[in-house]
Amino acid sequence: MAVAYTPGLKVSATAVVYKERRLPLKGEVLVAVGDHVDARTVVARTYLPGRVEPVNVASRLGVEPSELAACMLKKVGDAVEREEPIACTRSFFGLFKNEVRSPGVGTIDIVSDTTGQVMIREPSVPVEVNAFVDGVVSRVVDGEGVTVCCAAAFIQGIFGIGGEVNGELLVVAGGPDQTLQVHDVREEHAGKILVGGSYASHATIQEAVRRKVAGLVVGGIDDADLRSWLGFDLGVAITGSEDLGLTLVVTEGFGRVSMAHKTFDLLVSCSGRRASMSGATQIRAGVIRPEIIVPHGSPPAVNGQSLETDSARANVAMTVGSQVRLIREPRFGALGRVVDLPVEAVAVETEARVRVLEVELESGDRLVLPRANVELIEA
Repeated sequence: MAVAYTPGLKVSATAVVYKERRLPLKGEVLVAVGDHVDARTVVARTYLPGRVEPVNVASRLGVEPSELAACMLKKVGDAVEREEPIACTRSFFGLFKNEVRSPGVGTIDIVSDTTGQVMIREPSVPVEVNAFVDGVVSRVVDGEGVTVCCAAAFIQGIFGIGGEVNGELLVVAGGPDQTLQVHDVREEHAGKILVGGSYASHATIQEAVRRKVAGLVVGGIDDADLRSWLGFDLGVAITGSEDLGLTLVVTEGFGRVSMAHKTFDLLVSCSGRRASMSGATQIRAGVIRPEIIVPHGSPPAVNGQSLETDSARANVAMTVGSQVRLIREPRFGALGRVVDLPVEAVAVETEARVRVLEVELESGDRLVLPRANVELIEA
């Protein structure tokens, strides 16, 4: 049987998903292997060092740097409050006192007899990492983080904006080709992940932000609307760190593109259940896909299928019968099924000789096109 290898999106009703949850620097892991966690459970914690503020104490006291230690009221490691005296000098038999006070809350970090400066470090900033998905802790790396495993419905998108969110998944569109309208977003949708159909306008996205919706999942979005929402032209970048009031996942591409029936039907089957969603996207080396994860109630089987969802997926096999999406014009976004994978290279309109495939679209049309013009929809 002919086989081709091409990048693909995963759309699976049942899979075992492993999510690595790592701290940015060494800290404390709060759970153990086998612990059941929900998406909001804090699994690891660390503290980022606070900002250091220099105070030129010797200069303000009018002493030499080498004399600073004798003037200090606080030593290295002592905590200080805002406006608390940290050093002083007395003159004319102690009648006159010159003080230097702390500009903020923190800890004395350095007292330099070379520069005459005192470094005050602000309080450490706590950083907590949650589980992101409901599941079971399958691996612990001491001081660094954990891996959480869950049996779930797993859907990857083409493009996303915004970070990790959790909430009840709710399908509000009547079909995969239906546009999500402003009036479809209501007050009771606060904190939920809404699934539209083919498209959401800038006005609809703004209404969702106003209603405090956690996330939106739609087939397509106009690049002009995206630019208006972001306030700048995104270009080629890594997304996921935006703080725009909600997370958006686009499953098909840019423009008014109907959501794939398979994707929409799977989301409909998950409606009413709690889901986890991330808009993080990277389209260069080390591809990162936005994703929707809807955990099942039962724990995953030990010998279940593993999805390496935290790292770039290798190219996967495409065979006759595989479902694909066209990712270039003139039929961008169209869905179809592979009916032939010719072995020999074929000359195309550009006069280049490339490997091609024959696709039967959902409309019934058959096309022969370069294999680079399609993306596999994985089962």
